[in-house]
Amino acid sequence: MHFMASNNDHGVREYDMDSFQLVNHFHFPWPVNHTSLSPDRKLIAVVGDHLDGLLVDSSSGKTVATIEGHRDYSFASAWHPDGRILATGNQDKTCRVWDLRNLSNPVSVLKGNMGAVRSVRFSSDGQFLVVAEPADFVHVYNTNLNYEERQEIDFFGEIAGVSLSPDDEALYIGVWDRTYHSLLQFNK
Repeated sequence: MHFMASNNDHGVREYDMDSFQLVNHFHFPWPVNHTSLSPDRKLIAVVGDHLDGLLVDSSSGKTVATIEGHRDYSFASAWHPDGRILATGNQDKTCRVWDLRNLSNPVSVLKGNMGAVRSVRFSSDGQFLVVAEPADFVHVYNTNLNYEERQEIDFFGEIAGVSLSPDDEALYIGVWDRTYHSLLQFNK
């Protein structure tokens, strides 16, 4: 089992959890806000304090492709289980969905209501994409309908992040609030 950490020191580090040893340390020209490993473990999506994102080889750290299209810094990325689709969340208030077979234009541009997209997750079956803003709004898109159908969860609170249960039966929303911090659970 390995653990990957991205950092504002421009680095991405991979650790072996059995030996607690550093396996790889990749350096980038800007602070890295988020990384995600492709389902086949061959590519790492790297996004951060730059307009472009990168796809890098997971063993060498060399850039394989550049993802261009966002207008600000990115904070999130997630891979569809098929490994061909990648979603990136950005401070430009969008989540862009990319097909690795043609990175020149996003498959879809999903707009937030009022804030940056700080957390994105695909369901394990690939049917849903969950997109969270930093406060008040979480959007659940149906990937089978080209991201055109969505459910919006609207509540009052700062969002720490989102996650899905392994069986996709529950959606969890972390709420960060000094008084009312909580974990919301929504069942399918």
